[in-house]
Amino acid sequence: MGWSFRIGTIGGTAIRVHVTFALLLVWIWLMHYRIGGTPAALEGIAFVMAVFVCVVLHEFGHIAAARRFGIKTPDITLLPIGGVARLERMPEEPGEEFVIAIAGPLVNVAIAAVIFAVLGTSVGMEQMAGVEDPQMSFLARLAGVNVFLVLFNMIPAFPMDGGRVLRAALASRLTWSRATQIAATIGQGLAFVFGFVGLFYNPLLIFIGIFVYLAATAEAQNAQIREISESVMIADVMITEFARLERSASIDEAIEALLATTQREFPVVDPVGHFEGLLTRDDMIRTLKENGPATPVVSAMRRDVPTIHYRKRLEESLRLMQNANSPAVAVLDGSGRLVGLMTHETIGEMMMVRAAAAGRFRFGHLRRGNSDIRS
Repeated sequence: MGWSFRIGTIGGTAIRVHVTFALLLVWIWLMHYRIGGTPAALEGIAFVMAVFVCVVLHEFGHIAAARRFGIKTPDITLLPIGGVARLERMPEEPGEEFVIAIAGPLVNVAIAAVIFAVLGTSVGMEQMAGVEDPQMSFLARLAGVNVFLVLFNMIPAFPMDGGRVLRAALASRLTWSRATQIAATIGQGLAFVFGFVGLFYNPLLIFIGIFVYLAATAEAQNAQIREISESVMIADVMITEFARLERSASIDEAIEALLATTQREFPVVDPVGHFEGLLTRDDMIRTLKENGPATPVVSAMRRDVPTIHYRKRLEESLRLMQNANSPAVAVLDGSGRLVGLMTHETIGEMMMVRAAAAGRFRFGHLRRGNSDIRS
């Protein structure tokens, strides 16, 4: 996820914090400072850090459940409204998604139960609700936060856990794509409710509504892509007309190609056409600033770009792009020569073509001139 930075790794999962989390710290500091000065502000930051730990434990609940089904989690990103765990692949069965989704809120239930056991009958609803008041009990407020995390995450809307629980329940009777569409529609409806209520009560609900709506829309689109990619071959949708860079080329030559085309990613090949790496627009601009136009492209290109045979299914290239966090996948023929590229823009174009065709054509009839490929 963009605008985030890595703070460490636990059990093979990188922990990232979104920069907007800093805004939360500033807001908490100011709220507490206004009430009780610097001591209260420091306690407020300590409280946020405690909440931070609870959110991390919540996400590791998802991670532990996912690993039980053989699904790795490359990283988690912490946001002001919670965390996002990135799965290596989607669960294959509705029951697996249900267990993975419910595991996070169950961690918060356990944390709240432990706090209640420690405090006994001394904690009440008023104390738990006073999250912003430093005069209330630290542990009582922390219990309230965990109760809130459970309730908030179980809202049946993406990207909250409740949306995934709802999809898992629907997918036990419907197709995955149809279940996702229904769950996404419900989430979009709830997003409008958040926005409407936010107009009269709390503007923060408006931003949450926008976030939920965009997440629900993205989830629906991902489900459509997943459904299509299971039956579409890479050779039917890959880009075959693109500029290549020779491994002997310089950044100056790469800039010329950038200005002459609409490409953002340029594959670097050896004299016989074997793929060696990928030079992105950002890489060449950065290298131009730091080292000058005469720098060889081989010193700036990415070498960790995944490759795939053109006869594989589109689903596999999507998985490779996601796992490697790569802007593209290089498509090779049987001899290892570069014959195509798969990018995120390609997927978007495919979806637009599908919507325009409205089921009248198969993607095999809309190929981009790749009939001359030989293995």
